[in-house]
Amino acid sequence: MEALKEQVEEKKKVIATLRNQPWRMKRRLVVLKEAQEFVERFEGALGKGRGRKLYAFKVMMAKKLIKFKRDFENFKTACIPWERKIKDVESHFGSSVASYFIFLRWMYGLNLVLFGLMFGLVMLPEILMGLPYGSIPRKTVPREEQPTAMDYSVLFEFGGYCKYSFLFYGYYDHERTIGLLQFRLPLSYLLVGVGIFGYSLMVVIRTMARNANEGGDGAEEGDFTFSWKMFTSWDYLIGNPETADNKYASITTSFKESIVDEQENQKDENIHLRRFLRVLANFMIISCLGGSGYLIYFVVKRSQEFAKSENANLSWFEKNEVEFVMSLLGLVCPPLFETIAELEDYHPRIALKWQLGRIFALFLGNLYTFLFALFDEVNAKLESEKSIKNSTEWIYNQYHANYSSFFNTTDVPPPAVHPADVIRGPCWETNIIGLFEFVKLIVSDIQVTYLTILIGDFVRAVTVRFLNYCWCWDLEAGFPSYGEFDISGNVLGLIFNQGMIWMGAFYAPGLVGLNVLRLLTSMYYQCWAVMCCNVPHERVFKASRSNNFYMGLLLLVLFLSLLPVVYTIMTLSPSFDCGPFSGQEKMYDVVMETIEQDLPAFIGNIFTYATNPGLIMPAVLLMVLALYYLNALSKGYQQANLDLKRKMQMARDEEKNRRNNKDSTNQVMKDLEDLLPNKSLAPPPIEEEPPPGTHTHTPAYSSTAHAISQFTPDYPQCLLFALHLSFQML
Repeated sequence: MEALKEQVEEKKKVIATLRNQPWRMKRRLVVLKEAQEFVERFEGALGKGRGRKLYAFKVMMAKKLIKFKRDFENFKTACIPWERKIKDVESHFGSSVASYFIFLRWMYGLNLVLFGLMFGLVMLPEILMGLPYGSIPRKTVPREEQPTAMDYSVLFEFGGYCKYSFLFYGYYDHERTIGLLQFRLPLSYLLVGVGIFGYSLMVVIRTMARNANEGGDGAEEGDFTFSWKMFTSWDYLIGNPETADNKYASITTSFKESIVDEQENQKDENIHLRRFLRVLANFMIISCLGGSGYLIYFVVKRSQEFAKSENANLSWFEKNEVEFVMSLLGLVCPPLFETIAELEDYHPRIALKWQLGRIFALFLGNLYTFLFALFDEVNAKLESEKSIKNSTEWIYNQYHANYSSFFNTTDVPPPAVHPADVIRGPCWETNIIGLFEFVKLIVSDIQVTYLTILIGDFVRAVTVRFLNYCWCWDLEAGFPSYGEFDISGNVLGLIFNQGMIWMGAFYAPGLVGLNVLRLLTSMYYQCWAVMCCNVPHERVFKASRSNNFYMGLLLLVLFLSLLPVVYTIMTLSPSFDCGPFSGQEKMYDVVMETIEQDLPAFIGNIFTYATNPGLIMPAVLLMVLALYYLNALSKGYQQANLDLKRKMQMARDEEKNRRNNKDSTNQVMKDLEDLLPNKSLAPPPIEEEPPPGTHTHTPAYSSTAHAISQFTPDYPQCLLFALHLSFQML
């Protein structure tokens, strides 16, 4: 019985340590099957006597628990949204394309939380506890717009009844409290609008910190370059044969490129011509960026002039000129930048970073040019709003005076005017910022993206597939061929779309809900397009999950999206007849009003002292000094880490030299040895001959090591040869 128990324990140990054995998979499966059968057969027989049933029950419960844990893990994996779709894309196109869909899923989760905050704390209280539609002017369609308020063309552009609904800023009432719960809607609107930026900032920084902790192998760049490429280049998540062939060719090409790089570093080139071409390329690209910004500013100004005329006299192009020009620049400029970048002759990795940076600058410049043009129109609307407000007050004062004098009373009822006939201000928050962000940018971006995928990928793939048999050349191998998935372009488009959502969500609360629907449909639509219309990249690369480049761009876009919103909140006066802040001098006055009326007096004094410039300036200075100290401390830790790595490398080299009895490879020790006196003049030591009858046993590996030392071809070529043999064996 003891021997059987030992055998069972040995088999269990074999099962536990089988993964660490350097065996082939076939041998592992055979040994695992034999060990599991032995344990299952004889484990129950060890519990003979009184404890047999208890032992059998424990074994059964342990197996049930293991099975439950495995099933629960599978259930948790199945509950992850679109996990199976992303795995299918990953197996066919590699982890580089799948990284975009993982990022898209992350953005969907972020927007889902933002929509929950906006809907639960702003939109739902107004729907349940606010005044109904038609009760006040801001919640009623004007009389002149009612005949076309339900037309499809008007509703498609979110005009008519959509414009005067809870989707936009102007619908919300300015009452301090609403409903039986006395819900403070203006305060909640402001805090949620600012809290969206705070939550997004916290999530992005937390994700960047987590990615930074996951990555890193501890090796310095330039150490064991070919070894890292040899043993860590393969993407084991690939399951498609075509992608595997492309990956093999990509690894081989990377080895060749590394060899060529070493050769190019020793070449002499015309450095003056190269600098001239790079300066010329940057001048052309800066000219394109400036021209695109001026074009957007020009068409926005024209659209403001068109808005003053009647819509019946405008053509379709004049009505949609702004979104057409912005979409056209987004489609034409990136390929133009790529063509101009050929003059620079950068390394592909450096060229890719320059291309992404230029596209980023293009989108950002176009967006801010568009905002500057809109702010010019906002200032014009504020001037017209003052005149409308003054005339409205004058009419009301005249009505009050006439009624009092005619009826000889001071109890004057409000004028009997239908809410649809009341004179209204321009409500720049809805008509300019909210409506432009909602319709002119987001909806047009959705249309252009989906049409580009449908025409540029699906129609192209169908044409190549069915016309390849009757064409003059091979359409699949030559022009136009099947399309490849543009990872960088799609990610940058997703980032800037999120920036517009952050910027417009304050004045259009329904914008976040629209973006949730967009991301939801985009996941299914783009997954279908990738699997049906695209082919794997010729240069398949393995995506790193610790790469914070895209997250850094997202953080920058978040910061730049915050600036216009903060500017409008702190600087511009809200409209007097629409929105939750009507009647206030500035939007943030609702916070001070709440502090003064609803909180104890000492809290108001604390806020008064906290907003004193005499305290703010020292606090800012203290934060700057703390940042400087932490930055210096982190640099010191980095330098200490590098010194520790260098010491560990030196100790490892010395230990290796001591074991192998070779010359020192440490450069410092070599320099010290060169300073010693020359020992070549000393007579060589006399080796003692072994006594007769004894035989010297030479280790078997000495002749092998000598043979290997004689064979010293180029190291990269050896790795290429080994890579080829390993793939042939697989």
